[in-house]
Parts: sequence; structure tokens; C-alpha cells
Amino acid sequence: MRKTLIALLLATSLPTLALATPADGPRGPAHDCDMSAHGEHHGPRKGDMFKDLNLTPEQREQFRTLMHERKDDPRAITRKYLDKLPQAEQQAMKKELETARLDHDKAVRAILTPEQQKVFDQHKQEMEKNRADRAEFDTWKAERDSKKQ
Repeated sequence: MRKTLIALLLATSLPTLALATPADGPRGPAHDCDMSAHGEHHGPRKGDMFKDLNLTPEQREQFRTLMHERKDDPRAITRKYLDKLPQAEQQAMKKELETARLDHDKAVRAILTPEQQKVFDQHKQEMEKNRADRAEFDTWKAERDSKKQ
């Protein structure tokens, strides 16, 4: 029971610790030699195209900036073409995506113990709340920007 409590406390504190780490990561900018395609550090990867380039700190920063600026490009392109679909197909796609998400959650829950399921559900609720907060902020920001122009 004590080990379970410790594990749960650790699992619930990790998201808070992740938010508290500096933007350069826990080891600082000098450790960013293994960047992924999105400019984030995820540890060593097989086939990392930046691995053997011996990038200077300035080059790493330039890559990080470039990747950050372009991270939403594929999403915007996808959105542009999805918006051209008829409304019925858009609704069918949304329904299929929601079904796939629910099936995934059901499969994850089947692996977890009842105690872990409760923590998982709490995390899901927090994520939904954060998404709603972010959407509200984005709406406010868009309204503010439109008033400036």
C-alpha cells in the first residue's frame, strides 16, 4: 500500500514538475544535440538527422526557432483541406475520430488497476479543463487582436 501511494504521488507530481522545468530543458541548452524533427529534446533516437552534425549552440537555437515556428504548418494545411469537405463528411470524420479516441481510452483503462484508473480519469479531466481554458484564451486573444485592427 505504501509503495502504491508513493507511486501515485510521484505520478501526480510529474506534470507539475514538467511545467516547472525551464524552456531549455532540465540540462540546459548545451544538451540539445539530439533534437527531434519538432525541435524538442526527447533523448537519443535512432536515425536522428541532427545527431552527427556537431551543431554550434547558435545553430541549435536557429533550428529550435525554425521548428517552433513551423510546428503548426501541417495542421493548418490539413485544416484547409478538411474545411473543403462537405459538412456530412466532416461530421462523419469527427465521429470516427471520437470513436477511435474512446476505444483507445477503453483499451488503456483495461490495462490499469482500479486505483490507476481513478488517477487516469483525473488526468483526463485536467487535460479537458486545460483545453477548454486554452480555447477560451485563444478566443479572447482573437477578439482582442481584431479590435486592435
